[in-house]
Amino acid sequence: MQPPRAFRTRVASAGLPVGTTTAPVTDDDLAVLPPVVVRYLRAMGVVGRAWSFQAHWSGRFRLGPDKPWMPCDAWQYNSALEIARLFRMRLLVGRVVPMWGWDTYRNGTGRMLGKALGLVTVADGSGPEFDTGELTTWLNDAVLLAPGMLLSIKATWEATGEDSFRVSVTDAGRTVSAEVFLDDDDRPRDFRSEDRYADLPGGLVRALWSTPVTGWTVVDGRPRITGGAAVWHLPDCEFRYGELALTDLALDVAPNSAGGAVHPDG
Repeated sequence: MQPPRAFRTRVASAGLPVGTTTAPVTDDDLAVLPPVVVRYLRAMGVVGRAWSFQAHWSGRFRLGPDKPWMPCDAWQYNSALEIARLFRMRLLVGRVVPMWGWDTYRNGTGRMLGKALGLVTVADGSGPEFDTGELTTWLNDAVLLAPGMLLSIKATWEATGEDSFRVSVTDAGRTVSAEVFLDDDDRPRDFRSEDRYADLPGGLVRALWSTPVTGWTVVDGRPRITGGAAVWHLPDCEFRYGELALTDLALDVAPNSAGGAVHPDG
């Protein structure tokens, strides 16, 4: 399935760098990492330092605990050469009115923009909280979809338990981190961070955010997440606002050829 033209155009015009064939991961690379992280990377089949990926999602999304679920379809392009994330989601409000939303992180700047019918702005968020939050989301994507990207940018790792670790990334002078919990096969079962901000009636509030994984499959000999959820853990409730299934994933995609055929390694 080809991405929408608007997505392809945005990615191609973003001016993101193009990578080359990734260098293999060696025993020396792994020797300096905590054992739990080595288990995770090996379980995920990481063989090289991935530099980008493109993913397609389908599922449902809602804007509040008391709001109805809306069907959604999303495409994203992430880069590790220059830490960047371009995420485009299409929602159907009332299953009739289309709304498009962009979550972006470029040049150390995060932004969330939503438009109904492609014309009327219904959400437009930017500032330090969005810079931090979008970088955290980039980290989440890398942990679940392309851990080779974390080797490309030299993330920092710390064991927090026999089956958990903390991973941190720094960009534009900003550092975010998350704790990752592994399942019995050493693949992520949950990702938790307090470096995102929930948009509540009273304003932006820093809160625990998690993305529990719903399952894994194997594609081309390597594990691939089948889907997951996005959850805010608020003082008065647990707000599960997104449930997405991964329908396509390609690694090491050139930004000017989004939607084309690429190799699945990384």
